[in-house]
Amino acid sequence: MTIIIFIVILWYGGLFFQTFFLHRYAAHQTFTMSKVAEKITFILTWFFQGSNYLSAYGYGVMHRMHHAYADTKDDPHSPKYDASVFSMMWRTKTIYSDINKQKIFVEPKFTKNVPQWKRFDAFASSWVSRIAWGAAYVIFFLYFATAWWQWLFLPIALFMAPIHGVIINWYAHIYGYVNFSSKDTSKNLLPFDFLMMGEGYHNNHHKYASRSNFGGVRWHEVDITYQIMRVLNAMGIITMKRTPIPVRRD
Repeated sequence: MTIIIFIVILWYGGLFFQTFFLHRYAAHQTFTMSKVAEKITFILTWFFQGSNYLSAYGYGVMHRMHHAYADTKDDPHSPKYDASVFSMMWRTKTIYSDINKQKIFVEPKFTKNVPQWKRFDAFASSWVSRIAWGAAYVIFFLYFATAWWQWLFLPIALFMAPIHGVIINWYAHIYGYVNFSSKDTSKNLLPFDFLMMGEGYHNNHHKYASRSNFGGVRWHEVDITYQIMRVLNAMGIITMKRTPIPVRRD
């Protein structure tokens, strides 16, 4: 039971900071927060993502490119232009790495105001950090795993961020339903997105990219991350921006 709880904490902890910080803040800037709060969130993202840590700068820039070029040959990740999920994720990894290492030219519109903490990113993204987190996971499993099948969860812990990426960037462009017609293949993966904390409402998000609430178009579309953001906004930790009210296609 301890292993299951551990995986659930890693899944939703890492996912929350991916969607809250990397996606809604770094890429789309749907809210603002102080520089102190931003630095703390960088650290919390590293803590919960562990061996899967993603740079806010690399993610934010790449995700803006995804929206600009969705399902075209210039999209960093698209089932339409990749033969398999593995080739898509490898290409995504390469582009993400090239952005962080400034190996490719990126138009200024994709980098404007994207948060970056170079020294911390260099540490959190280093092999030393990733291997240390991986070793910590293995030690945790050695201590708490009580059956052989529980070890099947170790690869999930080690590669959780890529798994999250596969669910949205691959499956949410193939399966699901749509509320809005679009030039791309984005879909809402689940009617109630308990799995991806609102990220699964991908069609809604592609229609209203600057909107804090990815759900809310239909009665059952509850965006869990947005509800947490409302609490943080009420506490004065973040300030959410006004966003358009979605108009559903009937």
